[in-house]
Amino acid sequence: MYSGKDINNICQQLCSFSAMRSLLEDPVYSTLISLLKSIQHDSGETTESKISKYGAFCQELYFKGGNLSTFIRDSILHGNDAIIQLRLRKMSPSPALVKTLYRELDTLQKVSAITDKDIAQCIDTDIQLPDFDTTPVDISGTYSQLLNNLFTRGFGKFAQYSMFKEKNGVLVPVKEPEFQPLESLYGYDLERRKVLKNTEALAAGRDACNVLLYGDAGTGKSSTVKACAAAYFDKGVRLIEISKSRVSQIPDIVEALQYNPLKFIFFIDDLTFDSNDDDYNALKGILEGNVSGRSNNMVLYATSNRRHLVKETSEERMGTDLHLNDTLQETMSLSARFGLTITFQKPEKDLYLEIVKQLADERGLAYDSEEELFRKAEAFAIRANGRSPRTAKQFIILSSIGI
Repeated sequence: MYSGKDINNICQQLCSFSAMRSLLEDPVYSTLISLLKSIQHDSGETTESKISKYGAFCQELYFKGGNLSTFIRDSILHGNDAIIQLRLRKMSPSPALVKTLYRELDTLQKVSAITDKDIAQCIDTDIQLPDFDTTPVDISGTYSQLLNNLFTRGFGKFAQYSMFKEKNGVLVPVKEPEFQPLESLYGYDLERRKVLKNTEALAAGRDACNVLLYGDAGTGKSSTVKACAAAYFDKGVRLIEISKSRVSQIPDIVEALQYNPLKFIFFIDDLTFDSNDDDYNALKGILEGNVSGRSNNMVLYATSNRRHLVKETSEERMGTDLHLNDTLQETMSLSARFGLTITFQKPEKDLYLEIVKQLADERGLAYDSEEELFRKAEAFAIRANGRSPRTAKQFIILSSIGI
């Protein structure tokens, strides 16, 4: 059990952080420091103020699970300190930095052992104060694990999340991404295997191609991209979803990620351009350089319902241009810059019904006979948008709820 003097020393050590100071930006750390300062015997704060700061700290800790020890451990795994940045740049830290960092790790070990009773004894009150949990953790061992897995698990937000979206030039994590695991995607095995093998090459640090998945709506193009990226999360692959109108931001994002050890897939869903779209040339230039001329850990995956990506009027197709062939070649040149193009066509009847059967069995849907199930599935496809994996899934969902 810590004494009031011990708590005071731990607080001072936390305030002096430099190598791992970015950790203190988390509300749990900032409210904890505020609390520890307030409960020092000479702080001059009222009991009510101390209790209020204790409540504010516990609230922030509860948002992170309510266990101080595991929070400290996880914050290290998701941190971004000076030694990590130097290692990524293949630079050696100074002996003073190493000494400082391991001293700060020792402080974090002490923080992880603070209990609710240690805090309560420093607050003169008869009321029951909030509780929080502590458990034994190995802080130095956790940090060694971080360094050992740096090139496959990453650091900071990239160690925690698998998918990101671009927002005003900043990568924002998608905390609860919606994707189906590969084993839940039925049909299109050959097409999906090509995307998977290309993603595997990216994860292994080998040359990989930019990929265009085009074809009919509802055939699983986007689901395939997300599932393949998620399958290689533990091998260091992360997905960055970016809208077509923001492709000009890709070079800046690449610049920011140039020292990141992970592999990144830029994903543009439903990619089409008008013939006079300014973003067309921006994307064309990016594809020419394989996202970045300096980077071999990033590729671009796009889905589209159009093979040639550029919308054309009948007048443009017939051509008033004296050099019609050059004009047509220009509209086709963007899709030609994807190294791998994969077609997802609407399934024939047999494949559609196979997908229906697999989804029905997966959900445990009861049906009188296959013939009756297939008859209803075909009728639903006629009423809906035709046969597709999406139509099959919609049919099974509605059937399972009795509609």
